[in-house]
Amino acid sequence: MALDRAVDAVNMGAAASGGDLSLWGLFLQASIVVKLVMVGLIVASVWVYAIVYQKLMLLRRVNAQADAFEERFWSGGSLDDLYEQEGVRTSHPMAAVFGAAMGEWRRSARVSPDLARGSVRDRVDRAMGITIAREMERLERWMVFLATVGANAPFIGLFGTVWGIMSSFSAIAKMHNTNLAVVAPGIAESLFATAIGLIAAIPAVIAYNTINAKMTRFATRLETFGTEFGAILSRQSEERS
Repeated sequence: MALDRAVDAVNMGAAASGGDLSLWGLFLQASIVVKLVMVGLIVASVWVYAIVYQKLMLLRRVNAQADAFEERFWSGGSLDDLYEQEGVRTSHPMAAVFGAAMGEWRRSARVSPDLARGSVRDRVDRAMGITIAREMERLERWMVFLATVGANAPFIGLFGTVWGIMSSFSAIAKMHNTNLAVVAPGIAESLFATAIGLIAAIPAVIAYNTINAKMTRFATRLETFGTEFGAILSRQSEERS
């Protein structure tokens, strides 16, 4: 009851002084600096959600493509036919790894038919490693932005909070009045900036950790496929020899 009466008193005082403690009202009556902080954090938050959606859909698609490719790869068909279908014009990371290894093996086999003894195996492994790194770099685009927002958005919101509290104290000094109705709008708008900072930071941190774990698993999947495919090429070279 006492808390309700206090809130009512603040609202009545704010109304009497022309203040508006709604979210939109807090934004409109905030200083230009606090408004810029709020707008920047809101834009960053929207961007975070867009990146999260894009990354989750991308990971879902490349995993589905990898499943379909591995099914064709382990079906026992010709690797040369699979290379002509998937490796020449690659449309997903696993096909790119396969195409890089198969292309290097074809070029090197003309010079050194023994993959196990010569340096061809090293070149094939190097080609797959470079391709995996390039594909993962493409998949990890904008991940730095998620980490940056997650780490810095609370501090940006805190800057808006400090600025709003400074404005409140300035209003007290000018009006020579310590009434809560004078202080409440400035404090409320400053806390609103902090809240927006947390709204931007918390999803960014959670999304970064989740997506980063999924990408690590996918990178491990590509590396495992590369190791198995290198072993297959080595056995085929030994059989040809």
